[in-house]
Amino acid sequence: MELNLLEQLDVNGHLTISKLYRDGSEEIVFDDHNIIVSGMGVALAHLFALSGSNSILDYQIDRFQIGTSANAESVSTTMLSLPIGVVSSYGLNSNVITASGYQIVNNSVVNNSKIYGIIPQHHITRVDANTVRYTIVLDEFACNNLTDISGDANIREVGLFIKNIKNNNPVAPILVAYRVFSPIRKTTDFALIFRWSINF
Repeated sequence: MELNLLEQLDVNGHLTISKLYRDGSEEIVFDDHNIIVSGMGVALAHLFALSGSNSILDYQIDRFQIGTSANAESVSTTMLSLPIGVVSSYGLNSNVITASGYQIVNNSVVNNSKIYGIIPQHHITRVDANTVRYTIVLDEFACNNLTDISGDANIREVGLFIKNIKNNNPVAPILVAYRVFSPIRKTTDFALIFRWSINF
């Protein structure tokens, strides 16, 4: 049902990733579509059927995760392959706001705590009647020199999450969009900007 709902509504999106240097110059390192995953269908089904949270705020896309590995990109992807697991990796001196919470996987709450970055409200903008842009900023102090399982320093995946469709306590976000990209070695030399547009 959730996949059919996604197809009927034709939800799609686009992700651009840029390096922003201290001198103000910007280098685009990724520019392509993203994968809208089945979690979006689950969230919309809860919303339309009035079977989840009673607060519209719980249906906002307002958090993200960064990871250092990669899943096969598929509509059935439910979680990042290797998300950042500790607050300090998001940068203790950075402007990235983090929160902990559980996660919904295959429509069930998995009760192990995960770390999420929070997208500030002023970084969520309506582009037109059908498109919303979510801007994630990893400043020069955030996510530097992260290592994957092979020891290489890189970032390779990112996911967007809806806040809390089941009104859980603790909050239990659900993955709604996912993208793998070529490894990026994040350093203090630049900020990394994710501009993620979702068309509803």
